[in-house]
Amino acid sequence: MSQLLEFSVLVIVISASGVMAPGPLFAANIAYGLRGGVKSGIKMAIGHTIVELPLVILLGIGVFSLELFPEFRTIISVFGAITLFVFAAMQIKTIFRNKESTTNLKQGPLVSGIILSALNPFFIIWWLTIGFKLISDAMLIWAFSGILILFILHIWMDFAWLGAISYLASKSSKILSNKNYKIIMIGLSVMLVYFGITFLEDILY
Repeated sequence: MSQLLEFSVLVIVISASGVMAPGPLFAANIAYGLRGGVKSGIKMAIGHTIVELPLVILLGIGVFSLELFPEFRTIISVFGAITLFVFAAMQIKTIFRNKESTTNLKQGPLVSGIILSALNPFFIIWWLTIGFKLISDAMLIWAFSGILILFILHIWMDFAWLGAISYLASKSSKILSNKNYKIIMIGLSVMLVYFGITFLEDILY
């Protein structure tokens, strides 16, 4: 149980940095939320899931194949750590840029969730590096069922975050002010650096 709890905290904190990061999906979700409320956020999350689940399964199959190579875990640990450091720096840079995001609202929220996920290079890079490391760790502990455990620990946050933001947007709420959002993202960026260091410790000890 302690192992599951420890892994859950790791996945949730690292996933939060990606889920809450500013980007096209986040901007589109606010725009749809102004009109459709929480339902639009849920549809957006479903679209995101349609892209994410097959990707995670394919990466899990890749992990199973690559575990045959003794250097595999060292390589993904290093790449995962480097990516965490880069993402932390990029997030801090983005939130202080104070640049308004724009989005195209011609498609519905579900279709936009699919498109903005599938065509987002940062989303793909996240799973090919950081996510790949998490999948490997999950499968090391729980074999193939680890893929499902990891995905459940990750995906609920997409639904909760996108649903909450679209709801707040529909109510024109000031709860998530720009200042508070920046503080949250800086905190998450610091946590990314911390977990990046722990990734490197895994191969040093």
